[in-house]
Amino acid sequence: MLRARRKVRLETERMTLRPPEHGDFRAWSGLRSESRAFLTPWEPNWAKDHLSRKSFTNRVYWAQRSIAQGHALPLFLVRREDAALMGAITLDNIRRGPAQAGTTGYWIGQSFARNGYMREAIKALVHHAFTELDLSRIEAGCLPENLPSRKLLESCGYKYEGVAQSYLQINGRWRNHVLYANLRSDRRGKTDAG
Repeated sequence: MLRARRKVRLETERMTLRPPEHGDFRAWSGLRSESRAFLTPWEPNWAKDHLSRKSFTNRVYWAQRSIAQGHALPLFLVRREDAALMGAITLDNIRRGPAQAGTTGYWIGQSFARNGYMREAIKALVHHAFTELDLSRIEAGCLPENLPSRKLLESCGYKYEGVAQSYLQINGRWRNHVLYANLRSDRRGKTDAG
Protein backbone atom coordinates (compact mmCIF):
# COMPACT_ATOMS: atom_id res chain seq x y z
CA MET A 1 0.00 0.00 0.00
CA LEU A 2 1.23 3.50 -0.79
CA ARG A 3 1.85 5.80 2.13
CA ALA A 4 0.90 9.49 2.13
CA ARG A 5 4.42 10.76 2.82
CA ARG A 6 6.19 8.44 0.41
CA LYS A 7 7.54 10.12 -2.70
CA VAL A 8 6.84 7.99 -5.74
CA ARG A 9 9.46 8.29 -8.48
CA LEU A 10 10.24 5.65 -11.05
CA GLU A 11 13.41 5.93 -13.11
CA THR A 12 13.77 4.45 -16.58
CA GLU A 13 16.66 4.63 -19.00
CA ARG A 14 15.59 8.05 -20.33
CA MET A 15 12.86 9.31 -18.02
CA THR A 16 11.65 10.04 -14.53
CA LEU A 17 8.05 9.07 -13.84
CA ARG A 18 6.62 11.23 -11.06
CA PRO A 19 3.28 12.60 -9.86
CA PRO A 20 2.08 15.88 -11.38
CA GLU A 21 3.07 19.07 -9.59
CA HIS A 22 1.47 22.51 -9.63
CA GLY A 23 4.48 23.89 -11.54
CA ASP A 24 3.73 21.53 -14.46
CA PHE A 25 0.67 23.47 -15.56
CA ARG A 26 2.15 25.39 -18.50
CA ALA A 27 4.04 22.39 -19.89
CA TRP A 28 0.98 20.13 -19.47
CA SER A 29 -1.54 22.56 -20.99
CA GLY A 30 0.82 23.38 -23.86
CA LEU A 31 1.46 19.73 -24.67
CA ARG A 32 -2.21 18.77 -24.43
CA SER A 33 -3.21 21.76 -26.56
CA GLU A 34 -0.67 21.13 -29.33
CA SER A 35 -1.54 17.40 -29.32
CA ARG A 36 -5.31 17.85 -29.23
CA ALA A 37 -6.04 16.52 -32.74
CA PHE A 38 -3.69 13.59 -32.13
CA LEU A 39 -5.34 12.65 -28.80
CA THR A 40 -9.02 13.40 -29.49
CA PRO A 41 -9.87 10.18 -31.40
CA TRP A 42 -8.72 8.07 -28.44
CA GLU A 43 -9.98 10.00 -25.40
CA PRO A 44 -13.26 10.99 -23.74
CA ASN A 45 -14.48 14.48 -24.69
CA TRP A 46 -12.55 17.19 -22.92
CA ALA A 47 -14.50 19.37 -20.52
CA LYS A 48 -14.76 23.04 -21.54
CA ASP A 49 -12.28 23.96 -18.80
CA HIS A 50 -9.96 20.97 -19.48
CA LEU A 51 -6.90 23.14 -20.16
CA SER A 52 -7.58 25.66 -17.36
CA ARG A 53 -5.32 26.18 -14.37
CA LYS A 54 -8.22 25.36 -12.02
CA SER A 55 -8.82 22.03 -13.75
CA PHE A 56 -5.11 21.22 -13.59
CA THR A 57 -4.95 22.17 -9.89
CA ASN A 58 -7.82 19.77 -9.22
CA ARG A 59 -5.91 17.10 -11.15
CA VAL A 60 -2.83 17.60 -8.95
CA TYR A 61 -4.91 17.36 -5.76
CA TRP A 62 -6.66 14.24 -7.09
CA ALA A 63 -3.25 12.68 -7.79
CA GLN A 64 -2.01 13.45 -4.27
CA ARG A 65 -5.15 12.00 -2.64
CA SER A 66 -5.16 8.92 -4.89
CA ILE A 67 -1.54 8.11 -4.12
CA ALA A 68 -2.03 8.68 -0.38
CA GLN A 69 -5.12 6.44 -0.32
CA GLY A 70 -3.58 3.79 -2.57
CA HIS A 71 -6.36 4.02 -5.18
CA ALA A 72 -4.25 5.18 -8.12
CA LEU A 73 -0.72 6.06 -9.17
CA PRO A 74 -0.84 8.94 -11.69
CA LEU A 75 2.59 9.79 -13.10
CA PHE A 76 3.99 12.26 -15.61
CA LEU A 77 6.68 11.19 -18.07
CA VAL A 78 9.59 13.64 -17.80
CA ARG A 79 12.59 13.24 -20.10
CA ARG A 80 15.77 13.55 -18.05
CA GLU A 81 17.96 15.14 -20.74
CA ASP A 82 15.88 18.32 -20.94
CA ALA A 83 13.07 17.96 -18.32
CA ALA A 84 10.46 17.92 -21.11
CA LEU A 85 7.01 16.76 -20.06
CA MET A 86 6.06 14.11 -22.63
CA GLY A 87 2.83 12.55 -21.40
CA ALA A 88 1.31 10.63 -18.52
CA ILE A 89 0.59 7.12 -17.34
CA THR A 90 -1.76 6.09 -14.56
CA LEU A 91 -2.26 2.89 -12.66
CA ASP A 92 -5.87 3.47 -11.69
CA ASN A 93 -8.71 1.60 -10.02
CA ILE A 94 -6.29 -0.29 -7.75
CA ARG A 95 -8.22 -3.10 -6.13
CA ARG A 96 -6.91 -4.95 -3.10
CA GLY A 97 -8.09 -8.13 -1.40
CA PRO A 98 -8.67 -11.12 -3.64
CA ALA A 99 -8.29 -9.07 -6.86
CA GLN A 100 -4.88 -7.37 -6.33
CA ALA A 101 -5.37 -5.60 -9.66
CA GLY A 102 -5.23 -2.22 -11.37
CA THR A 103 -5.88 -0.61 -14.73
CA THR A 104 -3.33 1.12 -16.94
CA GLY A 105 -4.16 4.29 -18.86
CA TYR A 106 -1.75 6.52 -20.75
CA TRP A 107 -1.27 9.30 -23.28
CA ILE A 108 1.74 10.88 -24.95
CA GLY A 109 2.17 14.16 -26.76
CA GLN A 110 2.25 13.89 -30.53
CA SER A 111 5.82 15.16 -30.85
CA PHE A 112 7.07 12.37 -28.54
CA ALA A 113 5.03 9.49 -29.97
CA ARG A 114 6.62 6.45 -31.66
CA ASN A 115 9.99 6.87 -29.89
CA GLY A 116 9.67 4.09 -27.31
CA TYR A 117 9.00 6.40 -24.36
CA MET A 118 5.62 4.90 -23.50
CA ARG A 119 7.00 1.36 -23.76
CA GLU A 120 9.65 2.35 -21.19
CA ALA A 121 7.00 3.90 -18.96
CA ILE A 122 4.62 0.93 -19.13
CA LYS A 123 7.38 -1.57 -18.36
CA ALA A 124 8.53 0.50 -15.38
CA LEU A 125 4.99 0.91 -14.05
CA VAL A 126 4.17 -2.79 -14.44
CA HIS A 127 7.41 -3.78 -12.68
CA HIS A 128 6.61 -1.37 -9.83
CA ALA A 129 3.03 -2.66 -9.60
CA PHE A 130 4.15 -6.29 -9.37
CA THR A 131 7.20 -5.85 -7.11
CA GLU A 132 6.39 -2.86 -4.89
CA LEU A 133 2.59 -2.79 -4.82
CA ASP A 134 2.19 -6.59 -4.86
CA LEU A 135 -0.46 -6.52 -7.56
CA SER A 136 -1.18 -9.68 -9.52
CA ARG A 137 -3.02 -8.31 -12.57
CA ILE A 138 -2.69 -5.12 -14.60
CA GLU A 139 -5.45 -4.44 -17.13
CA ALA A 140 -5.68 -2.10 -20.11
CA GLY A 141 -8.16 -1.37 -22.87
CA CYS A 142 -8.06 0.48 -26.15
CA LEU A 143 -10.13 1.01 -29.25
CA PRO A 144 -9.93 -1.94 -31.67
CA GLU A 145 -8.59 0.27 -34.47
CA ASN A 146 -5.83 1.78 -32.30
CA LEU A 147 -3.17 -0.56 -33.68
CA PRO A 148 -0.18 1.37 -32.26
CA SER A 149 -1.63 1.07 -28.73
CA ARG A 150 -2.45 -2.61 -29.21
CA LYS A 151 1.09 -3.36 -30.43
CA LEU A 152 2.51 -1.36 -27.55
CA LEU A 153 0.55 -3.32 -24.95
CA GLU A 154 1.49 -6.64 -26.53
CA SER A 155 5.18 -5.65 -26.62
CA CYS A 156 4.98 -4.95 -22.87
CA GLY A 157 3.62 -8.40 -21.97
CA TYR A 158 -0.11 -7.68 -22.06
CA LYS A 159 -2.24 -10.40 -23.64
CA TYR A 160 -5.53 -9.98 -25.44
CA GLU A 161 -8.53 -11.13 -23.39
CA GLY A 162 -11.59 -10.05 -25.36
CA VAL A 163 -13.91 -7.20 -26.25
CA ALA A 164 -15.98 -5.06 -23.89
CA GLN A 165 -19.08 -3.72 -25.60
CA SER A 166 -19.82 0.02 -25.17
CA TYR A 167 -16.97 0.17 -22.64
CA LEU A 168 -16.24 3.92 -22.58
CA GLN A 169 -17.43 7.12 -24.18
CA ILE A 170 -14.64 8.15 -26.53
CA ASN A 171 -14.83 11.34 -28.55
CA GLY A 172 -18.54 11.60 -27.66
CA ARG A 173 -19.65 8.04 -28.56
CA TRP A 174 -19.96 4.78 -26.62
CA ARG A 175 -17.21 2.60 -28.03
CA ASN A 176 -16.20 -1.05 -27.78
CA HIS A 177 -12.71 -1.68 -26.42
CA VAL A 178 -10.33 -4.58 -26.75
CA LEU A 179 -9.17 -5.70 -23.32
CA TYR A 180 -5.68 -6.77 -22.36
CA ALA A 181 -4.08 -7.96 -19.12
CA ASN A 182 -0.56 -8.44 -17.84
CA LEU A 183 -0.28 -11.06 -15.10
CA ARG A 184 2.53 -11.32 -12.57
CA SER A 185 2.67 -15.11 -12.98
CA ASP A 186 1.44 -15.53 -16.54
CA ARG A 187 1.05 -19.13 -17.65
CA ARG A 188 -1.41 -18.42 -20.47
CA GLY A 189 -0.36 -20.21 -23.61
CA LYS A 190 1.95 -22.60 -21.71
CA THR A 191 1.37 -26.31 -21.35
CA ASP A 192 2.78 -29.08 -19.18
CA ALA A 193 4.68 -30.31 -22.24
CA GLY A 194 6.69 -27.08 -22.50
